[in-house]
Amino acid sequence: MRRAVVVVLLALLVAVPAAVSAQPPGGNPISKSIAQAWEGAKNNVKASADMMPEANYAFKPVDTVRTYGQILAHLAGANYVFCAAAKGEKAPHAEDDFEKTATTKAAIVKALDASLAYCDAVYSGMTDARAAEAVDMPFGMGKGTRSLLLMGNTGHVQEHYGNIVTYLRIKGLVPPSSAPRR
Repeated sequence: MRRAVVVVLLALLVAVPAAVSAQPPGGNPISKSIAQAWEGAKNNVKASADMMPEANYAFKPVDTVRTYGQILAHLAGANYVFCAAAKGEKAPHAEDDFEKTATTKAAIVKALDASLAYCDAVYSGMTDARAAEAVDMPFGMGKGTRSLLLMGNTGHVQEHYGNIVTYLRIKGLVPPSSAPRR
């Protein structure tokens, strides 16, 4: 029995420092981890929006799906809805606002960039205590924590980044997440 206790204590002595060092520096490790996930998703989508030529913004592989530009415009609107809910305010744009109005690469990228900046303020200003607070979720999702809401937004961006990757590859482009690291 005593030997088992010693083994467990030794394992903890090794595991705890490793777990602590894997956390983002400073306080608020949960909200900082959520913000790190957002940064990765945001950077991939932003780089994808910039790299696709304007002529391919109207591309869609089959008639039953959104165009490349419509996916990005959809993300811009949805970002506002998710992040406004996390802020506890009314969304300044509806989910489909930009799908209906932004038709050029310049207009879509402008809307996307503005939505990313809007969300950046939410993610960067989050603390673990605020992340644990209950909020009204958008899209009829009921109540949930801010952390769940922000993870849902990041997941939504990642979901559509998966679509974007396919469109980029069909057009012979290497997606940002697959590009060589410099």
